[in-house]
Amino acid sequence: MTETTAAPSWLDRMPPTLQALRIPVFRMLWLAWLAANVTMWMNDVAAAWLMTQLTDSAVMVAMVSAASTLPVFLLGLPSGALADIVDRRRWFAATQLWVACVAVLLAILSLADALDAQLLLALTFANGIGLAMRWPVFAAIVPEIVPRDRLSPALALQALAMNISRVVGPVFAGALLAAAGSAAVFVLNALLSLVAFVQVLRWRSPPRISALPGERFVGAMRVGLQHVRQSPRMKAVLVRVFLFFLQSTALTALLPLVARQLGGGAGAFTLLVSSMGVGAVAAALTVPQLRERVSRDTIASVGTVIVAGVTVVVAWAPALWVASLALVVAGVAWISTANTMTMSAQMALPNWVRARGMSVYQMALMGGSAAGAALWGQVAGRFDIRTALMTAAAAGLIGLLATRRLRLGGAHDEDLSPAPAQPVPVPAIDFEPEQGPVMVTVEYLVDPARAEDFHAVMQLTRLARLRQGALSWGLFRDTAQPGRYIEYFLDETWTEHLRRMERFTAADIGLRERRLAFHVGPAQPRVARYLAEDLGRVKLAGDETRS
Repeated sequence: MTETTAAPSWLDRMPPTLQALRIPVFRMLWLAWLAANVTMWMNDVAAAWLMTQLTDSAVMVAMVSAASTLPVFLLGLPSGALADIVDRRRWFAATQLWVACVAVLLAILSLADALDAQLLLALTFANGIGLAMRWPVFAAIVPEIVPRDRLSPALALQALAMNISRVVGPVFAGALLAAAGSAAVFVLNALLSLVAFVQVLRWRSPPRISALPGERFVGAMRVGLQHVRQSPRMKAVLVRVFLFFLQSTALTALLPLVARQLGGGAGAFTLLVSSMGVGAVAAALTVPQLRERVSRDTIASVGTVIVAGVTVVVAWAPALWVASLALVVAGVAWISTANTMTMSAQMALPNWVRARGMSVYQMALMGGSAAGAALWGQVAGRFDIRTALMTAAAAGLIGLLATRRLRLGGAHDEDLSPAPAQPVPVPAIDFEPEQGPVMVTVEYLVDPARAEDFHAVMQLTRLARLRQGALSWGLFRDTAQPGRYIEYFLDETWTEHLRRMERFTAADIGLRERRLAFHVGPAQPRVARYLAEDLGRVKLAGDETRS
């Protein structure tokens, strides 16, 4: 980990939630991350406003938001897998270079007045690819450079940078739009993107320490999806973030049309965007302290209701100042809810799968945004803007009621910090590490009177084994001996078996102790490991066929 001695003295006076910035490497990458994402959202705002000048179609205007978010939905998991298995410094730099190249191309075409609606949409999609490929790698980098005792505030700062950029970027873009036009935004975007690229290149990442070969790309994606699928907390977060952004995107996607409806131009649009930004920035630094007093579920639920209420106010706003004041409140509720959901996802993932898990989270978030932009754009095009906003508000409240039992967690989060490597007996036979599958069996002797409690713990064990990457799991009861159980699970290869042993967390150790507490045998439960035999080439006596 990086020492904190080089931190400027003014950082010593910052609140506890910002103390992770005292770590020089984290501070440098966090600033690069913030700048990179500010440029991303500056581009989206400028593109959305330019689209209103290139076409009168409400669908095309809303599709700008869809084009910028859809790549995350399509490419999130592959990028997360790559971020977990390749050199993260090079991957982070490559993704930022992609964004910078797209930004430079946009700036050149804009200055040459060579952009039309279709080309603008295509380049917005290309810009979204950069977000899709870049976002998961930073989520995986943070635990590598921040000590464990500062990881929680560092994760909060990561989410804060992402969410602040969603409003700071549009504020800067809106001011430039009003003063100098879209081309100026694209030029500044290109310059800042190149600066962020240089900052990333300055980082020297520590080497990964593992005796095992790197994971394979397809296998890494399978394990990432399986981990999320077997995590009740992650599934709850994914559903809720999808529905929230499906609802809230109506405001951001249709805001250029709201400005025009209220009789304004670029200045009115800038005012509306800035109003939401003021509320968001005012709330951003207080969200971590708020979570110490109020549960995540309460923040997310209240935030969803407030965003729905503000959407109704904006839909019926008689004047620009009414909509602006309402959007200040929307900014507070929006960033509080988004930040809380992001933190819930971060705290539900262990380090080894964090990039893949957060890429799936980002897929849900951006999938909700893309679907919302396309849906509410279609509604606005077929009916009107007011109908689209009212429908989005109603959808948000219905979604909240439907998911009221899905919890985001909080005070009782599992300890997912890495545990010491688990010992594995040296095999007594020779075989290739990539042979498999490997079947592991564990024999338990349990008091029959405690069978129901044992079953409950083994159900948690099933989820834990599958989250670690096991292909399948089962529990069998001996028909000849009451209280004797055999647990089995399969790993794809011997290498994957060893890799799964490296993935143990403190929570897994605690769960193992709970299992062992039920065992009443004279010794520890017997563990056996079996390697599958390939009988396809073995000829059995009297049988000319292959098995």
